[in-house]
Amino acid sequence: MSDWTLWLEATGALAGAGGVGYAKARAPRVYWSTVGLPLTWGRFAWSYRSTMDVCGLTVQPTGLRAFMTRNLARREVRPVAPKVRRIRPTSTGLRVTLRLPAGLEPVDVAVSSERLRHAFGVQSVNVSETKPGYVELRMTSYDVLRRVRLPRKARPRDLVVPVALREDGTVFERDYRKMPHALTLGANSSGKSMYQRNLVMGLAKLPVGLVGIDCKRGVEHSRYLPRLSALATDPDMGGRLIDALVLEMSERFDLLALHGVSDLWDLPEKLRPVPLVVLVDEVAELFFVTSKKEEAARDRTVMQLVRLGQMARAVGIYLEVCGQRFGSDLGRGATALRAQLTGRVVHRVNDKQTAEMGLGDIAPEAVVSATSIRVDRPGVAVAGDTSGGWSRIRTPETTPAQAAAVCREYAHLTPELPFLASFRPPVAIPPMPTTPPSVPQP
Repeated sequence: MSDWTLWLEATGALAGAGGVGYAKARAPRVYWSTVGLPLTWGRFAWSYRSTMDVCGLTVQPTGLRAFMTRNLARREVRPVAPKVRRIRPTSTGLRVTLRLPAGLEPVDVAVSSERLRHAFGVQSVNVSETKPGYVELRMTSYDVLRRVRLPRKARPRDLVVPVALREDGTVFERDYRKMPHALTLGANSSGKSMYQRNLVMGLAKLPVGLVGIDCKRGVEHSRYLPRLSALATDPDMGGRLIDALVLEMSERFDLLALHGVSDLWDLPEKLRPVPLVVLVDEVAELFFVTSKKEEAARDRTVMQLVRLGQMARAVGIYLEVCGQRFGSDLGRGATALRAQLTGRVVHRVNDKQTAEMGLGDIAPEAVVSATSIRVDRPGVAVAGDTSGGWSRIRTPETTPAQAAAVCREYAHLTPELPFLASFRPPVAIPPMPTTPPSVPQP
């Protein structure tokens, strides 16, 4: 009987260990909730003070505090570490709010984030300032970018489109009210098109007009035709479409002036023109010319695009520019246009100069992260903005068929815009089956 008991206990222990190992590899959220959370919490609480001291995140106490500690509390005077104000578990890790003592600033904690990651045994530690004197440590227990799946509650709303997942487990959103124009860079097979598909799928569900400029004969944007209000498939057509958008921008400014407001969203809803998102794929094609006589048309197109970047935000026209490279080597106006593109998303690139084009002027420290993206992880990118903040993100894997299906489903939201009527090609009708119908026998 004892042999059977021993055998059952050993079998149960092995099965439990195997289940824990399987959950850690295949169901990291389950593993974190059941095993990882108590272990990490205990490790953090046990080693917090010594870790802060070793990482240089302590300061000498004030004279009064040292006197009180030495003479009243009868304790040894020790350096002061940031005080833990709150510990909050999440589905991917821990969030710890710290009160910084006098002499420390958030950048001191951010510099030590890699050492904190190893000390607490977590996947990553991100530091953000919540308010003066307070920082939040966002500790992630596992690699959330390995298999990306957006939370169900992440839905498009009010020109805010959830596009990707950050490495700290939060959702990266494309907010057109806060960042009206954006630039997306990346080499071939880096996930740039996948990012744009996720963006289009979110925008298709909102009451906005989508305008496509795809100079590769429309091979990317033609899938979105049911939801597009206009599509240009070559540089000449793209130039004429941009001219039409500039003319529409002028008319919308006249409408704002007529009602004495300075922003589209200050107009009454019944008078408000529909917002437009202009999707430019492979923007370099608008800059390239093959002969001298094409330079004048190229310069006009680029300058008109720069005008949209400078002024169109107030009238609800937003630019989403995409390309492999983008810098002064493209030609006149490239640097001026890039300066207007507030949001930056850089996928894997072929050289450091391309990463510097996208991130060097807003977040120089993010360039190193962008150049270290692995080839076997398409969709991983570094997202930044002019505030200097940046983060690693990854878009969920999305097929062209899925994006096309969403555009067909929400085709009824496509607005009728007369000034773009000549740029909207007819939507292709699915071909009829080639098998002849069966004829009933007499």
